[in-house]
Amino acid sequence: MQKTWNNKAWFLVLPVLLLVAFSAVIPLMTVVNYSVQDTFGNNEFFWAGTDWFVQTLHSDRFWEALERNLLFSFIILALEIPLGIFIALNMPKSGPGVPVCLVLMALPLLIPWNVVGTIWQVFGRVDIGLLGHTLAAIGLDYNYVRDPIDAWVTVIVMDVWHWTSLVVLLCYAGLVSIPDAYYQAAKIDGASRWSVFRYIQLPKMKRVLLIAVLLRFMDSFMIYTEPFVVTGGGPGNSTTFLSIDLVKMAVGQFDLGPAAAMSIIYFLIILLLSWIFYTVMTSSDTNA
Repeated sequence: MQKTWNNKAWFLVLPVLLLVAFSAVIPLMTVVNYSVQDTFGNNEFFWAGTDWFVQTLHSDRFWEALERNLLFSFIILALEIPLGIFIALNMPKSGPGVPVCLVLMALPLLIPWNVVGTIWQVFGRVDIGLLGHTLAAIGLDYNYVRDPIDAWVTVIVMDVWHWTSLVVLLCYAGLVSIPDAYYQAAKIDGASRWSVFRYIQLPKMKRVLLIAVLLRFMDSFMIYTEPFVVTGGGPGNSTTFLSIDLVKMAVGQFDLGPAAAMSIIYFLIILLLSWIFYTVMTSSDTNA
């Protein structure tokens, strides 16, 4: 039986294509256009070629911000992935505690990024914040406004508090999909809890862990709102990540050419590192 094709159905996809064109493709082409041109004002542009890209790649400011981004993403992944797995393993799999735990885990994800930044900005203040006042009361010299280490700790703890729940929910979804027959067979064989985790639970979570790692890497590498609200990129430039530096260059200094070139390099770095994460994790899954 020959299948009948209805070409009119493509008109149903047309609104989505138009939306993607206006929200992604056209802004991207505009950025590419700015990255290869320069202007002296009056909306007059002239060809600059790859000058802005060369300038960005030879800028110490760019490489220092990139190092901070890589360090932050590495710390976030090293903390949130194991912590999310641990919490998911200890959550109830049945009973009335399941919806309660799921709701509690989902609550931080419902809070907007700027609100999270404002909460931790107030929470960490030494004069009125609960965290800052408590640490000062027990004798710890904590002040995220003037100390770079305190600022880093505050931003990291804030991100862990906000986004570990995403890893928990993804890992929990992978765990509840494991049939009980696997656990029954492991119990009959006398397998230890570590063996159950190593040979049953972890392999079944590999797919969701891949999603969790990719999402958390991309989000942490593109982080902007929370550290900008809490520290403004300071003290000094200690928490000035690429996103904050890019906004300062584009909006604050109005250097559209260098900012466009940096944004394209920024995008390519995220794309490359995400592809590396995906390739490594899928290849290890295939080899296993």
